[in-house]
Amino acid sequence: MPVLVLDAGNALFKSRDSGEAPDARPRAELLLAQMDAQGTTAMAVGARDLVLGVDFLRKQTKKSRMKLLSANLADAQGKLLFPASLVTEVGGLKVGVVGLSPATPGPVPMEPQAKGRGAGVTMQGLPLQPAAAAEVKRLREQSKVDIVLLLAAVPWVEVSKLADVLEGVDFVLPSHEGRGTGIAQRQGLTTLVPPGERGRQLARLELSVDGPGRFVDNSEPLRAKENVRLLDTTLAKARERLQATTEPAARKNLTEAIASLEVRRASLQKTAGEGATPSPRTHLLSYIQLGEDVPADPAVQKLVERVEPPGSAVH
Repeated sequence: MPVLVLDAGNALFKSRDSGEAPDARPRAELLLAQMDAQGTTAMAVGARDLVLGVDFLRKQTKKSRMKLLSANLADAQGKLLFPASLVTEVGGLKVGVVGLSPATPGPVPMEPQAKGRGAGVTMQGLPLQPAAAAEVKRLREQSKVDIVLLLAAVPWVEVSKLADVLEGVDFVLPSHEGRGTGIAQRQGLTTLVPPGERGRQLARLELSVDGPGRFVDNSEPLRAKENVRLLDTTLAKARERLQATTEPAARKNLTEAIASLEVRRASLQKTAGEGATPSPRTHLLSYIQLGEDVPADPAVQKLVERVEPPGSAVH
């Protein structure tokens, strides 16, 4: 099965003020090196990736196959600091990947002030919607991509606003608050996919593309089947009460409630697959929990222990 590995950003530092920690730089360097070694195609540039500045990111990924993306992070003159997107082929499909960084109310330092470098050199996070819309339009019209994925390293409230108005994006993978796992959420014209939290989970989004149209969540039929089962129990109890009730008003209320539940059940049955028209495009989201039951790679473990020795406060 063809695989595309992506990171939604905010992956390199524990917090926005952790750059002075002794292990901050070697930890970020190790993460970038391993993401590249493990075949990550692209990562969005988030606020927690900029702790040591733009120059650090550029130098560490200069020879990397993994690309850092941001369609709205620019210098003082408005020139983008990283590529806005990339196009890659996966399983015979052209996939466009766009990166977004947080918008800023004005210029911010490009390099850490504490280091005494880059004084007066600033960058800016341009408004999200225009930057994303322009890049998505370019990918659709010029690159003729089949699928567009948006890596949005921005606050959830901004992601939600984007989803309501942004056209041409199939899936949005957000990062910023570390919201953990969840279900794929259809919003506006796109689908929001929780990518997991701080490397504790690996999100797996399986796509089936057999034609045009919007993507349909393959987990919905599974949830619908479970809801049908629960609804059948409720209906059985309601019918028992109806048989045992002689008072006219109570019988009327129960009859109306049963009728409403039966309509709901019919709708759920359709979603579960009984009479539903198969979609040419489907997705299924699942997670791999990276706990103790997932064995560590011995070579990588040694590299990790150089940065975070066993028994140390950060291990």
